[in-house]
Amino acid sequence: MDAREKSRSTILKSSKDKRVPIFVMMPVDTFAVDASGSPRIRKIKALTVSLKALKLAGVHGIGVEVCWGIVERFSPFDYNWSLYEELFKLISDSGLKLHVALSFHSNIHSSNGKGGVSLPLWILEIGDANKDIYYRDRHGFSNNDYLTLGVDEVPLLSGRTALQCYEDFMLSFVNKFESYIGSVIEEISIGLGPSGELRYPAHPFGDGRWKFPGIGEFQCYDKYMMEDLKLAACREGKPQWGNRGPQNAGCYNSLPSGVPFFEEGQESFRSDYGRFFLEWYSGRLICHADAILAKAAKILKKYQENEQTSVTLVAKIGGIYWWYQTVSHPAELTAGYYNTALRDGYDPVLSVLSRHGAALHIPCLEMMDSETPPTFLCSPEGLLKQIQSVSKKRIINLIGRNTTERLDRTGLWKIHSNCYHSQAEVVRSFTYFRMNESIFRVENWNNFVPFVRMMSTDL
Repeated sequence: MDAREKSRSTILKSSKDKRVPIFVMMPVDTFAVDASGSPRIRKIKALTVSLKALKLAGVHGIGVEVCWGIVERFSPFDYNWSLYEELFKLISDSGLKLHVALSFHSNIHSSNGKGGVSLPLWILEIGDANKDIYYRDRHGFSNNDYLTLGVDEVPLLSGRTALQCYEDFMLSFVNKFESYIGSVIEEISIGLGPSGELRYPAHPFGDGRWKFPGIGEFQCYDKYMMEDLKLAACREGKPQWGNRGPQNAGCYNSLPSGVPFFEEGQESFRSDYGRFFLEWYSGRLICHADAILAKAAKILKKYQENEQTSVTLVAKIGGIYWWYQTVSHPAELTAGYYNTALRDGYDPVLSVLSRHGAALHIPCLEMMDSETPPTFLCSPEGLLKQIQSVSKKRIINLIGRNTTERLDRTGLWKIHSNCYHSQAEVVRSFTYFRMNESIFRVENWNNFVPFVRMMSTDL
């Protein structure tokens, strides 16, 4: 065990006796675009009051998404941090800490019409001329929520690759907010895909293509990923496998039953072709995470080596819990997690996190199998248990979050029991998604405040 692993092992062991700090994520409509096209903070007075109330309730900090589409909005290398300088000062002056999520995705489709932030405008201009910079499905449909990992190393973005854009953004952020890192900013999450999660946009709920509990669709049809698939197939000695993804995998809203690729058979996920495709599809996603986290870890190394400025690097995965109790786990496969009843798909992902010293942001801590529709063979608890087990094996710190808004006692107490689960490591912190007016309603506030104080009390 190397020095870093020993250090993390000690952290995990000591966490058994410690409280779980609560961060509350900022509202999705925190920012609005004014008449000039520039973003601004909405309702600053109301936000200030809310921050003070959360501090009095015992909340430790605030989660803030730092959006690429705000900071480098108008042109390459033109970073404008003024909005976040104002917001960070407001939060710091309220006595609260920060979990910062560097966000390289758009939340237009997930904001339900409540504002939302696109990718940078100069990126959208490039995308208007070349839609292959975004993920595409087999019908050729793309959305501009996140750049395809196919352009990670292709210099299409005003002479830069996507990885160079992400790295330059991270460097600019660290240079601007160096004085906050380790003192106010305690956790830095690096966006790795849609909603900041390491996954493909296989379940696009914002544009009407997908509805729960559809299995989703593979997202590999932009020309850059298809070129990579062709190369992989040639290396395998099966060039015919590189022409397209699985043609018998249903559509967004299919259920697994009757979809040949997700059942038994000669052309299923268990066939030679099926294994080849899924290893390539999931492997490209893992390489994407590896490349970005390597850059982030290098940038943050000097802060992590200094006890006075220690900051936690964080990566986020999705909680794809429907159809988890089937053999094929189809919704996870389309999202890029090669996880089935026969194969652990999360261990390769967490191995990358472990290598870069990153904590894992795990979902579903409020969810119970008994509250999900039995027809859809869901198991958020099974998914959580699997991820916790792999995290323990890989000596990875865990940061918890909820997937659905829960402010009732049952949901909040489920979060508490998962954070302090007897068979798993105590989570390092918990991020509540999200701050909104419903938290402050009397009946919910009377549940939320005792929950925060219970989580914030040393065991």
